[in-house]
Amino acid sequence: MIRRPQNTLLSAVALIGLGASLPGVSQATEGGGTSYPLGAENYLSGAMPPPGVYGQLFVNHYEADNVRGNDGDKLPVDFRVRANAITPRLIWVSDYSLFGASVALHAIVPLVDLKVELNGQSQSKQGLGDIIFGPALGFHHSEKFHSTLALDMIAPSGRYDRDDLANTGRNYWVIEPVYAMSYIDPNGLNLDAKLMYDFNRENPATDYRSGQEFHVDYALGWGLGNGWVLGIGGYYYRQTTDDRQDGERIADNKGRALAIGPSVKYSGTNGWFVTAKWEQETQVRNRAQGDAYWVKLTVPF
Repeated sequence: MIRRPQNTLLSAVALIGLGASLPGVSQATEGGGTSYPLGAENYLSGAMPPPGVYGQLFVNHYEADNVRGNDGDKLPVDFRVRANAITPRLIWVSDYSLFGASVALHAIVPLVDLKVELNGQSQSKQGLGDIIFGPALGFHHSEKFHSTLALDMIAPSGRYDRDDLANTGRNYWVIEPVYAMSYIDPNGLNLDAKLMYDFNRENPATDYRSGQEFHVDYALGWGLGNGWVLGIGGYYYRQTTDDRQDGERIADNKGRALAIGPSVKYSGTNGWFVTAKWEQETQVRNRAQGDAYWVKLTVPF
């Protein structure tokens, strides 16, 4: 009989995308941001816990002071962005099963503090971001290997104005299929990958439709046998199709990025755990380049 992990949660985690608009600057996807916060996940992204109700709290800080063009060179703009988010997430793992997997639902409500500076202009916004929700199926293949299938919906609930530098929402729906997997060994190798593909709808305020996006949050570490896992984590991002505005394709504008940095996890008693990481972006194309800091606390109710 396969034992389920007692201190893990399903994947399909998302917080906020960067709601900064950069008028006059060529950027992949509208405003150069994403609806999913790249690199949000860490260890245990693909393992679903036993039936019950679980809470998570994400704390995130992101900052960048340069924008990269299609060739990877820094663009000649005076730019800086600072984004903070405190984001609660509620997860319900049911007693029901489907195709041999546990059925779960989750909802995420991000609270955002954003400041953007561009060529002498500056704007700040605080408030609700875009809410994420969806169902998931959790599979337990062995004592150490687990996976999750999910379908996230990202709703345009955040504040948006097409003429603003800073927006806490992106003003369009996103459909995001998710597959996540986790290999968990408290005394050895820990490997996690959360694969996502974004189908962006059109922004009705601008007639702009951002291209489709593929991205992976990953973590690789070694368990020390005392609750600690030490290693690295980050994300890989690549835009797969061109943006379109008023039905016309925008060429040579696809985004790309790779991020990596130190990552750590500590598992306590009674099923709670905390993860933390710092990730630095590199190999960036048509996007802002910066650093992100993440802390995630998970507590069973």
